[in-house]
This record gives sequence, C-alpha cells and structure tokens, in this order.
Amino acid sequence: METPGSQSSLHRANLERVVRAVRLAGSLTQAEIARTTGLSAATVSNIVRELRDNGTVQVTPTSSGGRRARAVTLSGDAGVVVGVDFGHSHLRVAVGNLAHQVLAEQSEPIDVDASASEGFDRAEQLVARLIESSGIGADKVIGVGLGVPGPIDVETGALGSTAILPGWGGINPRHELAERLRMPVQVDNDANLGALGELVWGGGRGVKDLAYIKVASGVGAGLVIDGRIYRGPGGTAGEIGHITLDESGPVCRCGNRGCLETFTAARYVLDLLRGSHGPDLTLARMVQLAREGDPGCRRVIADVGRHIGMGVASLANLLNPSRVVLGGDLAEAGELVLAPIRESVARYAIPSAARRLSVVSGGLGARAEVLGALALALSEVGDSTLLDANVPAAVAVS
Repeated sequence: METPGSQSSLHRANLERVVRAVRLAGSLTQAEIARTTGLSAATVSNIVRELRDNGTVQVTPTSSGGRRARAVTLSGDAGVVVGVDFGHSHLRVAVGNLAHQVLAEQSEPIDVDASASEGFDRAEQLVARLIESSGIGADKVIGVGLGVPGPIDVETGALGSTAILPGWGGINPRHELAERLRMPVQVDNDANLGALGELVWGGGRGVKDLAYIKVASGVGAGLVIDGRIYRGPGGTAGEIGHITLDESGPVCRCGNRGCLETFTAARYVLDLLRGSHGPDLTLARMVQLAREGDPGCRRVIADVGRHIGMGVASLANLLNPSRVVLGGDLAEAGELVLAPIRESVARYAIPSAARRLSVVSGGLGARAEVLGALALALSEVGDSTLLDANVPAAVAVS
C-alpha cells in the first residue's frame, strides 16, 4: 500500500507527470519532457525507459536543434479518442490515437438547427462507421470530445442559449451523445475547440496566450490563458460577437443593438451583396470572389476585417494575448481580411498590447474544431489509466 510522501507514491506521481506531458503535447523529446515537468534529465531517462518497457510509450530517433534526440509519444495502440463537431450546416467526426495521429475523418452536410434528434442520429452512425473503418473495436475508445455552435454551461454540459440552436431546446448534448455511444463524453463550444485545435496542431503551437476567433453564421472567440482554455464561471467567456460597436446599430439575435456580430457574421454581411450577387451567395463563395478580384466582395471583407479588429483591440487591451488566430470560412481571405484587422488593432489597442500581438489565419481550416474535440477528449484521459496496473513501485530517482 502506497502512503503519501513515500518513495513509491513519488515514483508513481513522476510516472503520471511524464505521461501527462506527453499526452498533452503529442510528442516530446526527453529534454522537452524535463523542461516541461521540472524533473531531472536522469529521472526522465529512467521513467521513459520504464514506460517504454511496459508499452505505455514508444521512443523513436529524431533531431532537435541539429542534435540527435529521442521523441517520446504515447503508444498508438493504448486507446483511441473520438471528436464530434456540429456546425450549423455540417457534421464532422474524427478518430485519433493517443499519439495525436488522426486515424479516420469524415464530414457531411446537415442542418443542425432543424432537429437535435436527427443530428445525434447522424453523429451516432458516423462515429460507428469511422470506428469500424479504422479496424478498432469500440472498447478501445476511452473518450469522446463534442463541439456545438453555442455557449455551454460548464457544470451541466447543457446549452446556455436556445436562441442560437432553436431546435435543441431542452437537450443536454453531453448526456445525449453519451447515452447513444455508451462512452464518456466531454462537450464545449466550437470556438473553444477551435482554439484547442490550433493550440495543439495549428497556428497556436508554442503560444501560451491566444484568442481564436471564428466568423461564420455567428462570431465567437476561444481564449487560451497560460496554455489553458478560459471558459469563465458560467462557460460564456469569449462571446466577442456581442461586444457593442454601435448602440443605434442593427438589432442582434441576443436582443441588443449594434453587436460586433451584426457587422461581421455571415447572416448579416451577405445581405449586403445578394442584390448584386444573387440570393445563393455564401460566405465561402464571397471569399472566393474576393480573392479573384471582385470589388464588392473585397469591400465587404475589408469592412468586416476592420470591425473584427475593433473587437480584437478590446481583447488586446483586456487580456494582452500574444497571438490572435482567425478561423472559419473568412480566414480563407488571407491578407484581404487580416490587414484591416491589424489596422484597427493598431488604431484602437494600446501600443504596448498591439506591439506584442500577431494576427494570423488558422492553420487547420475547417478541421480546427473537430481536432479540438479530439484534443478535449485527450485532455480528459486519466493518466493513471494509461499506466500498466503492474508497474512496480520502484524507488524514485531524484
């Protein structure tokens, strides 16, 4: 029996510390593990050897800074996680292993707003299909991450606003999917998951303080502070779309006037162009036309960028992030939207905050949220469950 402070319990804690560092990063060299955990190089070397011998991690040759090194990842067959991302018009599912490798991924169009029941039916079917195509038994799934396009109550997992998803009234997404899949499910809003995805796999790698801003049918932000998603006590942190820009502006779906969303979200800005570009114009098509030189689309995107920049400036003044990552279809406009954002930041943010802030497009595109769902599931995996139950209580090495 281990007692607190004993050598065996300290050794077990060090094992879990190393596993946690590798699990969250996907792959680390032994030197990086030592820096991340604060353990000595000798301790890390012994622990990695032990974890490799019992099949928890795998070690492969690599290079770091021009020198030979050894990359440590969790064993690819230690288990898998599933990511499910509901957008307003799509469903995307991915299956990944604990080494941060995506094994299967698929998306399909769906009107999520219309019916929660239909959406979860489709998700259940797609998850089953991808697990089967991956050649992995359902018993190997150790966690599911779920993303929805709306605020989530952090305590209950329920939607915080049915105005955003009117067909989901009375639905608790986490409970609904968990009952269908018979698997543990963690849920978060799509902007937070986009931030997680970019933090682990994309444009936020190596950054501890960032904001991921998604512009689609709505506008939201995922906030990362000191390397962790900040949700706030009620789960509504990052609702940047409801910063007031004009008290006399258009009425927003939240009931206020002149919210940032009313000047930037697809449902509002596309109306500015439908008279000249037809009723079937989409945000993705608007971006494509702008890249091809269409003057009307370019003007609208520039205006949207300036308005987003005002919201980013407020974030910079309050939180002082080092990077803002733009996601959603609008990010495909590249410098057509990024340059106006930077101009507004330079104008409205205090100089010290603006000077340290970089504004970039996301590196994952439409995959950011589903990869963030995988990252959410990975972050909730218990480190003890990844260790062999028969690991001996060896003497700790200092």
